[in-house]
Amino acid sequence: MTADQIQALGPEFTAFLRPLERFFDNPKTVQHFRNYSRGLLTDLPRKTAEPLAQFAGVPPRCLQQFLKACLWDHQGLTDGVQATLLATVADLPPDPVGAVGVLDETSAVKKGTKTPGVQRQYLGCVGKVQNGIVTVHLAVARGRFKALLDGELFLPESWDADRERCREADIPDDVRYRPKWRIGLELLARAERNGWRFDWLTFDEGYGGKPEFLRVLDLAGRTYVGEVPKTFSCRPGRRRTALGAEAVFAQPGVRKRAARSFRFTQQTGPEAVWQAKVVDVALGNDRRPRHRLILARNRETGERKYFVTNAPRRIGVRRVLAAGFVRWNVEHVFRVAKGEVGLTHFEGQSYVSLKRHLALCLVVLAFVSLHTLQLRGEKCGGHSGTGLHGLGPGLPEVPEPAAGDD
Repeated sequence: MTADQIQALGPEFTAFLRPLERFFDNPKTVQHFRNYSRGLLTDLPRKTAEPLAQFAGVPPRCLQQFLKACLWDHQGLTDGVQATLLATVADLPPDPVGAVGVLDETSAVKKGTKTPGVQRQYLGCVGKVQNGIVTVHLAVARGRFKALLDGELFLPESWDADRERCREADIPDDVRYRPKWRIGLELLARAERNGWRFDWLTFDEGYGGKPEFLRVLDLAGRTYVGEVPKTFSCRPGRRRTALGAEAVFAQPGVRKRAARSFRFTQQTGPEAVWQAKVVDVALGNDRRPRHRLILARNRETGERKYFVTNAPRRIGVRRVLAAGFVRWNVEHVFRVAKGEVGLTHFEGQSYVSLKRHLALCLVVLAFVSLHTLQLRGEKCGGHSGTGLHGLGPGLPEVPEPAAGDD
């Protein structure tokens, strides 16, 4: 960035915030919004209410109450961010892959027992079971552009079973335990209500390994490619009995089949060659194969990934894998969100405060994503050929549990 570009950041950020100020109740709350958002954009080592207040020159209690008690519409703010990003993504030049929605989760180590949703659970940030919280997110990637669209706390079953504890943490009675894949569907449905429609949806095996999750996407007509575990159950060809994904490709006829090689580049890593084999498979109660199971092997490292897709056969394997590998983008977004914007820096005992902190982080991340696009000179108008076409059928309701090559 040049000195002039850095100098222009302040006025540009002020202009970016202005249309979003309608979600705040009065001028005082609007000023808190400006102070909190500007603080998130600074290089402060911790982005919690107290250091943000000190940076803004206001009493810490002001921003603490701003998060917990002031009247403002944090869900409306999230919707406003999504609308702003939608307009930008729809204006981007055509991309070979299209607009890809990415479902993923992130985590943060937390001390004590009062942070909403905290307990000993697996945390991807440390790669083991530890005391902390998990949040589920929806991101979008199109070409080199990437941004977070939404996020929600994962509420463990132990919290759901203790409603008194939930009330002490400001968790509404209608916020209950839901599997992470179900939260992902809620985020996707919310984005669709705001006009989003992705050419692809992609996710890791934590979501791809859930048959009900895939069934809902199939019923809704959503095109997806997601990773699945090697034990993923499916029926290859006309076979009546199910096999795990690894066993499917261990069959003699499949094992001897020649793999096709595809070269992919990452923005944050070296170019890689992946060797792929494809088998048509049936899932669940399907009588005939309607999905493709793909084994992708990294030629250099030997790493193996299994993908499942419901994409039409006319869409070749290269494009399917290109969409699946877009999921790498979300790791970059999370690094920026956590390291630069303070997404996981929240310290408090209120669910409302946590939700509002997440919404405010979305605001700042949206500005960072859009400003990066502007600095690259990639945004150009007049392009209507994006993947954000009509909504089509919505995601069907899921009842809550009782307790072709190219």
